[in-house]
Amino acid sequence: MKKVSIIDVAKLAGVSVSTVSLVLRQKGKISSATIDRVQSAIEELGYVHNVAAANLRASTSNLIGLILPDFSDGFAVKVMASVIQALEKHGYMVFLGHPRDEGPQLERCLLSFKQQGVAGVIYLSSQSTRASLPPPVSQCPLPLVVISQSLVEDPCDLVMRDNRQAAALAVRYLLDRGHRAIGYIGGQESSLIRQQRLLGFRSALTQYGMSCRDEMMPACSDDTRAAGLATRQLLEKNNTITALLCHSPDAMIGCISGIHQVGRTIGKDVFLTQQVALIGFEDMLHVNLTSPSFTYVSSASEETGRQAAALMMRKLKDPALQTQRITLSGQLVIRESA
Repeated sequence: MKKVSIIDVAKLAGVSVSTVSLVLRQKGKISSATIDRVQSAIEELGYVHNVAAANLRASTSNLIGLILPDFSDGFAVKVMASVIQALEKHGYMVFLGHPRDEGPQLERCLLSFKQQGVAGVIYLSSQSTRASLPPPVSQCPLPLVVISQSLVEDPCDLVMRDNRQAAALAVRYLLDRGHRAIGYIGGQESSLIRQQRLLGFRSALTQYGMSCRDEMMPACSDDTRAAGLATRQLLEKNNTITALLCHSPDAMIGCISGIHQVGRTIGKDVFLTQQVALIGFEDMLHVNLTSPSFTYVSSASEETGRQAAALMMRKLKDPALQTQRITLSGQLVIRESA
């Protein structure tokens, strides 16, 4: 069977080859009637547009490489979906890379992107204990946008969450509701996200003329059992605590267990001493299927993805664009737990 060419489409539609090319690339001022004729011809002939070949001819590319090292990270997966949606809306296609390490596999991923002719790379950092990028990423010669949940010190275009603002927002809300003994559960000592949130935690208390004791902020490994144990021990030693900030979804689930183990319940009423208010830092659908529903500071994952995609498109249009660092604030979503 003869391969259908763009010339065949032009003949059937009764237009020039250049007009078909403009329709395929969604460029130029083409009437809707002409576009309809070209699209009808494409469907009738079964023509398939070779985007890669067109990119090579035009020395341009509508391909973006997206690196997601950790599929277990709920925030990163939500951001990935938002990035893809935003880029595809503007005619870009996304190549997804999932390297299992920051060395050889990451290098192979970036090499593959280069071989496929991607125009730029978006890197979703999963590293929360180091403020620097992996060498293969920091040395990437292509336009690069980094998305991170914590501060990145490398000079790069960056979109990140404002962890300090998120924690301060949560603490101020609790203080305004009358809570005076507030704890923070979860996150390892080395976690930059935890460190940034504790800065916001302490600053909010200071604004209200209150001090902050380290014993009220136990660190623990990122699993529900460790968070449950840390919560139980904290509440047993400090029975005046009426509210807890939960570092992660696992910490939230562990807190629920620890609270129940000491005979207390979850709720927002500060005057009922058996109740403990809980606030998380992202929506957790699997937790909110139960009652009570949980108050949280949004992770701004969708907006993070949109901002990263928009920044990449600006960089592609203007290679001399000055390096930008975009920090996104979360919004408090008040539900039943606090």
